Amino acid sequence: MNLEFEPIQLDNQQEYLKLLEKCTQKSSDYSFSNLFGWGQEYGLSWAWQDGLVWIKQTRPDACCWAPIGHWESVDWVDVFEKKCEKGFQFTRIPEKLADIWRETLQDRIHIEEERGNWDYLYDINELIELKGNRFHKKKNLLNQFIRKYEYQYIPFGPEVIEPAMAMQADWCNWRNCESSEVLSAENRSVHKILTHWNELGGLDGGVILVEDIIVAYTIAEKLSADTIVIHYEKGCPDYKGVYQAINQMFLAHLSGDHKWVNREQDLGEEGLRQAKLSYNPVGFLKKYRVIVG
Repeated sequence: MNLEFEPIQLDNQQEYLKLLEKCTQKSSDYSFSNLFGWGQEYGLSWAWQDGLVWIKQTRPDACCWAPIGHWESVDWVDVFEKKCEKGFQFTRIPEKLADIWRETLQDRIHIEEERGNWDYLYDINELIELKGNRFHKKKNLLNQFIRKYEYQYIPFGPEVIEPAMAMQADWCNWRNCESSEVLSAENRSVHKILTHWNELGGLDGGVILVEDIIVAYTIAEKLSADTIVIHYEKGCPDYKGVYQAINQMFLAHLSGDHKWVNREQDLGEEGLRQAKLSYNPVGFLKKYRVIVG
């Protein structure tokens, strides 16, 4: 691809967000904190040209993510002829961009579903209220936590960064992160986000304390005017119902006019898929792999 790529830097955060705002569909992959936090793990870099930000991945394989900008105003036939050689692949392409490419590029590309990368979308009010049989088990576990523990919920801020890092280190010991490259990569990503918390815009989150010790935390980010994305959610396994508690309490204390929560993808892991399905998503943000030529 004939573009000049460079590492993803904090200095370009605002310029990137302005172009992201022009995208008519925003998936979790393209939030700035996600790119910044996972940049080293995926070998991400970006190139800025003609009103678009191109994102390249080098690990585990070489490909590009969706170009970020105003998709509807781009001459994609001209762009692909100049920049995309035959056989080149794109991943994590949101459905709306895939539809635009399908219509304009036709037989120049091959499109296939990437089910493991679909984002799970939920109604925030449903996850706060947990009404009905669909949420009976979740509500029961939440109530058990509330009854059993003297807890305190507080918003995530600079004062809890160090204790949250300590809890993350404990969580990695519980889950034996060193034996899993996926969990080790996530741990490094969490550490990078927390280290740069004050420099990253749009972050939100919360923690639950029991006896002044953090037993759960969540880190989220505003994705669009009506959607918040949950990037990380961790709880101590010694406290029954702690995951249901941090999930519900964070959303219940959330300010603003958010209607939807995006809980990212399952990456094709069956256990993670079942966990995300158990919260009864209202829909999916579908994504696709695209092969040129």
